[in-house]
Amino acid sequence: MAEKILMKGNEALAEGAVRAGCRFFAGYPITPQNEVPEYMSWRMSQVGGAFVQSESEVSAINMIYGAAATGVRCMTSSSSPGMSLKQEGMSYCAGADLPLLVANVMRGGPGLGNIAGAQGDYWQATRGGGHGDYRTFVMAPNGVNEMANFPHKCYEVAYKYRLPSMILADGIIGQMMEPVEFTAPETDPKKLPEPSWALGINTGREKRIVKSYDLREGCLEKMVLERIKRYRQIEQNEVIYEEKMMEDAEIAIVAYGTSARVSVAGMKLARENGLKAGLLRPITLWPFPRARIAELSKRVKKFLVVEMSMGQMVEDVQLSLNGRAEVHLLAKPGAGVPTADELYKTLENIVKKGAKEYAAAK
Repeated sequence: MAEKILMKGNEALAEGAVRAGCRFFAGYPITPQNEVPEYMSWRMSQVGGAFVQSESEVSAINMIYGAAATGVRCMTSSSSPGMSLKQEGMSYCAGADLPLLVANVMRGGPGLGNIAGAQGDYWQATRGGGHGDYRTFVMAPNGVNEMANFPHKCYEVAYKYRLPSMILADGIIGQMMEPVEFTAPETDPKKLPEPSWALGINTGREKRIVKSYDLREGCLEKMVLERIKRYRQIEQNEVIYEEKMMEDAEIAIVAYGTSARVSVAGMKLARENGLKAGLLRPITLWPFPRARIAELSKRVKKFLVVEMSMGQMVEDVQLSLNGRAEVHLLAKPGAGVPTADELYKTLENIVKKGAKEYAAAK
């Protein structure tokens, strides 16, 4: 069994990326993710990598573009307003089919917002964020252990399908401390094969060009359509989710990150009071577990989405269900955090409302 280490979420994320083979990091300070660049500032030199504190978030993502083009496993991190600044660069990286890792430790918004944990960046993360038709592989940890081990999967998918990957956490998870067990395989980048598309100094091979566009008539359309084929493969092969007490559930909670942690407590409280609640936690936010939610709707007719936002993931739940079940929302925007008691009372009200409507119909 691997040794357990007490770590802060942001530091576990950084160490997980290093163990997954990251050897170039560029970033800029912003709360509540500052521990990531701080950790990388000394850790990169220990493993023969390079760390750059850029002059801005814009320059950081463009440095990552350059590093990724050489095939190096690279990473940048930020928090909500900083991620907004990175979006043009994200679009360029996606257009150039570059595999890389971006971490967003979300804070309250919009605008400058505050420095507390929130979940208002779901749309930005799962819809590409920048301009053009592209997607980003997005994983949502609900604790420090997953912060430590998700980078490996993100790099794996990014390099297999050639697209940017993202870890979308909130400030609470970034700042909390928990025991960590690094279970993901450790990667030695020196033993990785050079990607066939990567730039380099080897002059004895064919010419290679990394670019995000082709101005010849019809070529950009072909590039996008080819990329969409890979996205469809990701949707088919890379969906990850977790279920708790869904075997006999009569109402399903859907939540991720800190909201999912609170939902577990609220679900247990509901069970103690006779309500058969269960939890589905999407781990990949894109691809979203649409098929599983649709399947559950054959027997579960009430869903409650819990989000630390005005409600963004709720739309993906609605699209997955396509009217086959009720969808309710418990929303806590502006870095508000729902409580287990609030969640239980919301579940109780949903069930009681349904019972009253049934009685009235009879």
